[in-house]
Amino acid sequence: MSKEINKIIGNSFLEIAQSIEDKSFGPKIKIALTTLGSEHPSEVLIQGAKQAQDEMNNLEVVIIGDKVEGFECYETDCENEMHQIMEKLLDEGKIKGCVTRHYNFPVGVSTVGKVPTPSFGKETFIATTTGTASTDRTEAMFKNALYGIITAKAMGKEDPSVGILNLDSARTVERALKQLKENGYKINFASSKRSDGGVIMRGNDLLMGSADVMVTDTLTGNILMKLMSSFATGGSYEAVGSGYGPGIGFDYDKTILILSRASGTPVVKNAILYGAKLAKNNLSQKIKEEYNNLKSFGLDDILSSFKEVKKEEAEEVKMPDKEIVTESISGIDVLDLEVACKRLWIKGIYAETGMGCTGPIINVSKDNIQKSKDILKEESFI
Repeated sequence: MSKEINKIIGNSFLEIAQSIEDKSFGPKIKIALTTLGSEHPSEVLIQGAKQAQDEMNNLEVVIIGDKVEGFECYETDCENEMHQIMEKLLDEGKIKGCVTRHYNFPVGVSTVGKVPTPSFGKETFIATTTGTASTDRTEAMFKNALYGIITAKAMGKEDPSVGILNLDSARTVERALKQLKENGYKINFASSKRSDGGVIMRGNDLLMGSADVMVTDTLTGNILMKLMSSFATGGSYEAVGSGYGPGIGFDYDKTILILSRASGTPVVKNAILYGAKLAKNNLSQKIKEEYNNLKSFGLDDILSSFKEVKKEEAEEVKMPDKEIVTESISGIDVLDLEVACKRLWIKGIYAETGMGCTGPIINVSKDNIQKSKDILKEESFI
């Protein structure tokens, strides 16, 4: 009888410990939510913030944009200023992360989405969904795989399985990842549920959740997230998943998560909780640790193997003096982005590359916007 009582007591303590872990009692984790730029009323976003706070006891959501009773708020009606406030709060350590939309990451940073598969409800990381890890397609997909692994580990999945969606460059990426594994870096390759198996995933595998991390190019990943988040709502309201995820880059140290402008309350709530767990588990530190680990297993040599030096890229071009860039030029192919930027430098125009929600962009000053467009049109970049 005493053994039975001890077992009951032991199980009770385990349940209490699990409850504490689930509710995440501890120091407050502040995650900001920006409210401007959504296609839905701000109430849709605020409801998601309230639900996230209800689910995680030590979470405090900070609102940037609208004035909302019951929240710490930073008011503005300008999207540019909203992101400036967000960046300042992150730099000052007043928030641990932020959930926003329509934010331009630098080239080298892309986001890892998270969504349950419709077949079995298995949580899958889509690597990646916005931004771009590289202007070289194959290198970008290879980095996407690593970004997905890092994010999954930061979410507590220590040995995530990795599959590569059957797209252009998939086989090259597979060889590069296998080389990295042969060098000693631990990668758990998934196997397709189709009869021929293998690490190259079919569309069926995406629906079945055959891999914890599904590797794809960013624009395809963006479409997949949109489809899987809104397939049951007609497309105008994203109701499933955790959004487009955190921006990951080997030298990027901010926890900024992206939502679509169509994201509804459930996705807003999940994105905030996604950000809170990443902040709690110190995403930035995990990136540094994994990057150092990867470098020790030959990452730089593998990245170098992707480089196809073009004449324009090999040219030594002096960058003009920096200036404030507020205007964006879109419509440039991602593979031509760096070359186009250097062409503007040659003409004495300071420009920066980036990736917006709709694709690659070049940022220039207001005074140089028209001249820059004329140059890029003349040279067939846009």
